[in-house]
Order: sequence, then structure tokens, then C-alpha cells
Amino acid sequence: MRRIRVFDTTLRDGEQSPGCSMRPGEKIAVAKQLEAMRVDVIEAGFPAASKGDSEAVEAVARETRRPVVAGLARCAKKDVDECWRAVRDARRPRIHVFLATSPIHMKYKLKKTPAEVVETAAEFVRYAAGFCNDVEFSPEDATRTEPRFLYRVLEKVIDAGATTVNIPDTVGYAVPGEFGKLVKNIGENVSNIGNAAISVHCHDDLGMAVANSLAGVENGATQVECTVNGIGERAGNAALEEIAMAVWVRKAHFRACTGIRVGEIYESSRLVSACTGLAVQRNKAVVGENAFAHEAGIHQHGILCNPRTYEVIAPEKLGRTRELVIGKHSGRHAVEAELRKAGYRFDGAELEAVVEGVKAAADCGKTITAEGLFSIVEKARAAAKVL
Repeated sequence: MRRIRVFDTTLRDGEQSPGCSMRPGEKIAVAKQLEAMRVDVIEAGFPAASKGDSEAVEAVARETRRPVVAGLARCAKKDVDECWRAVRDARRPRIHVFLATSPIHMKYKLKKTPAEVVETAAEFVRYAAGFCNDVEFSPEDATRTEPRFLYRVLEKVIDAGATTVNIPDTVGYAVPGEFGKLVKNIGENVSNIGNAAISVHCHDDLGMAVANSLAGVENGATQVECTVNGIGERAGNAALEEIAMAVWVRKAHFRACTGIRVGEIYESSRLVSACTGLAVQRNKAVVGENAFAHEAGIHQHGILCNPRTYEVIAPEKLGRTRELVIGKHSGRHAVEAELRKAGYRFDGAELEAVVEGVKAAADCGKTITAEGLFSIVEKARAAAKVL
């Protein structure tokens, strides 16, 4: 199977989430957890952005040993110099250089001609390659870049020493079919692509970051850039936990695997949430509070018969447990199963009375806790004695 490298940018792009900032100690804690989860690359920050960011990248480079540690740099000498200073103590350092290539960015932001962009990109990849032999290049806003121009830029930066070329959907504009086709066409039209790995970096503005990333994998990408909990600029990035579990569950489809230790995913999610203050939505795939919670009676009955009827991931693999939520949609099977755990035994009439009591309480907007369920049982039994 193809090995898909997981490039985690929680500490760089993830920390760019509005309102999200991690202290140095928190960055180190997250980096160590990412290492425990076995991500392949940690993008630790943007060293030229601030003195604090540079120091944090330097600390991550010193404190982690197994993963590649990357820093981000614009195509500017001071950026590349500062990036190398920050990552040079890493066991496996990487410099990640980027430059926008779409018409709108070249005209309004860079104020450069296409020819100038090609020359600048190649110049600074070559400069970065003078410091280390692991250089990544990203043509920012690649999905809104004219394809033939994109191929030209990629050929030039690979000739200049780029060992990974990353295809960013910077503004979350792409849809899976066209993004997959773009990655495939790069593989077919960039003459020297065999000298570099293809990476993908997708944003979630239209809710398709994970789908686009997986379309990239299907079409030749061997690195996926993502963040824990999908945090990042604006609507966020592709979620690491969703990418990893999609490839893990559907490995026969993707004919690929990652090195992620899935048992560390939930702990990673909780740590990043605690460090950033960004709560995970309840219905978030894989790591959300409701991801393994079942309330509908039909689903609960299926789960009690065989968990695989309604779960494609065993929660135990992630260090999680499933929950049968007792509410107005619950049926007698789940109510009986929960009460049997507490030592209760019923005849049919008693159980039906309890189930009706649960539905009546839930219809009034009440959350049915364990204590509430036991109270309903006692009320039902008291009423039966009166009758």
C-alpha cells in the first residue's frame, strides 16, 4: 500500500484561527502529543511572524525527535534565514516556502508579473535548499491558478531543489472532482514530478476540505496537510482525525495507509481544544461528543445486536466508549439494557410503563440522566402497587 504522510499544521495554520493563540509550553505539549500520535511532519509555526513564534518553532525542533519539523517562510531572504535558524536544531528540519500564483493574488497582492513570480519562487527555493535538503514549496491559491502556469512554476521549483510540492486550496474554492483532476494532471504534466512528493492542503470554506484532500490522495498525493479538530484560518483546515480514520476504515478503497496511531487521536483532540479554547462541536466526526452516542430506538436495538450495524469505527480503537442516550426516541431494548446494568429486572408491563415514563419526561424537555431514569422506575413501580 502507498504510505500517506500526515503533515500536521495545527501549530501554524491552526493557531491562525481567530481568537486562538497558544503559549510556548502549550505548543510543546501539543507537539509532543503529535509525536506520540506519529504524525510525519509538524509545521511548528511561521518564524518570521514574531519573536515568540520563532522561539516556539525552535523549542519544538529541540524537543521532538521523530517527526520532520517544518517552518513556514515567504519568498524573502529574512523569512528563509529566520526559518532556518528556528528549525536547524531539528533532527529532520524542513523549510516550507510559499508564493501566490493565482491571477488575483499576483495582480493585487504581489503586484508581480507571472514571469517575476516564476523567477522569485525558483530563487528562494534554491536559497532554502542551500540550508537543508528538505524543502517544500506551496503555490498559494493553486486551485485558482491557470493550470499551465501552475505546471511551469512547479517544474521550476523542483529543478531549484523542492522535494515536496504542495497544492493548496487556499480559499476552499475547489470541489472534489476538479481538485482530484488537478492533482492527477500535475502528475501527468509536470515533467520532473518524479523528483518531488505531491502534497495537498485544503481549507473548509465550502465544507469540502476533507473530501478534497481525499480526492487528492486518490489521484496521487502522498502527503496531506491537516490540523487536529480541523482548526485554522476562517472555516478551518482539513481535519486530521477525519483524514486518518477515512484512510484507516477505507484502506482497501484508497489502497493506502498512514502511520497515525489512532488510539492517540481523541487525546490529541482534547489537548488541542484545551490549549486553544476552541470547543469541538458535539456532532463533529470521530472526536465529537455525539460521535458514538445513539438515541433512536432502531439504532440502539441494532447496536445491542451488533455494534457494526450502526458504527463503522469501533470507539474503543480511539480510546472512547459508545453511549446509548435515553430520550424520547429510545425504545424498550435500550432502556432495558441500561437498567439491567444497574441490576434492575422487569416483566413486560413494568418495562413498558418505564419506557412511557421516559418518553413523557423527554417530551417535557428534560434530559434523562441515570438518576432520572432510576426515579422513573421507582415511580412506575409505586404506581403499579397502587393499582
